[in-house]
Amino acid sequence: MFAPTKVWRRWHRKINITQKRHAVASALAASALPSLVMARGHKIDQVPEVPLVLSDAAESLKKTSKAIEVLKKIGAISDVEKARDSKQVRRGKGKMRNRRYVLRKGPLVVFGEDAGISKAFRNLPGVEVTSVDRLNLLQLAPGGHVGRFCIWTKSAFEKLDKIFGTYSSASEVKKGYVLPRSLMANSDLARIINSDEVQTVVRPQKSDKGTKHAPLKKNALKNLGTMLKLNPYAKAAVRREAIVSEKRAAVRAQKLASLRAGKSVGPKKSPAEKAVGQKFYKQMIVDSEYQGQDYEVFDKWLGNAQ
Repeated sequence: MFAPTKVWRRWHRKINITQKRHAVASALAASALPSLVMARGHKIDQVPEVPLVLSDAAESLKKTSKAIEVLKKIGAISDVEKARDSKQVRRGKGKMRNRRYVLRKGPLVVFGEDAGISKAFRNLPGVEVTSVDRLNLLQLAPGGHVGRFCIWTKSAFEKLDKIFGTYSSASEVKKGYVLPRSLMANSDLARIINSDEVQTVVRPQKSDKGTKHAPLKKNALKNLGTMLKLNPYAKAAVRREAIVSEKRAAVRAQKLASLRAGKSVGPKKSPAEKAVGQKFYKQMIVDSEYQGQDYEVFDKWLGNAQ
């Protein structure tokens, strides 16, 4: 929507529940791929494995200092330091609206039972803590980018099969939900098509030699052959027009040459025509010198009277 934000803007979109659950399941699957986690910007070079699972003893931590010691032991402290060092003042007028600072996302700690773990990790910059029963797509894929670095406790990781189900059983918590799975066991489609088993039963490739195409439609005004089919006289008309144009060009060239040579361009007059012209000219001179009867009246009528 253009111009300042309006209250009647359509802020929310209705999405099917199954579609939301598929999105969360896909984000969880992406968090188990080191390439996607590193592509999102997380520092997991010192992490022993992804997904990273801790013992249930981590759920009883209550001090932030103990949480930092655990992060150092598992090699995840570099990702927390990256988030801490990224803190800066927000650009624009958002500084005045109770969100002055911006911060990169660090690891997401997922627990099964909260025995103090939320208090231990909540003060660390960039670290978020959530229950496995309340996994949020905004936490698993912030900004729409999958691959969030997740730290699981053992009980939380084992509870995933119960919440989302498996490929062989449906979910026990989400009614009627079954994990999406690919219809193809082997996704290498080119290898399947080019395999001997498939190529021996498929029909051979058809050749284009026997196929006949519809005749091409040609413009009779531009194609002489098509015009002759419609009008046989067109050939003679074109030829006559060419002869006339050649004669006109020759006459034009002759006139141009005469003008350049200083000669008159008009048609030559016969002696009889010249004699008639001279006789008419002499008669006009005689008429102009008339001074006979009624000359004075005629002169006054012309306005030459003194």
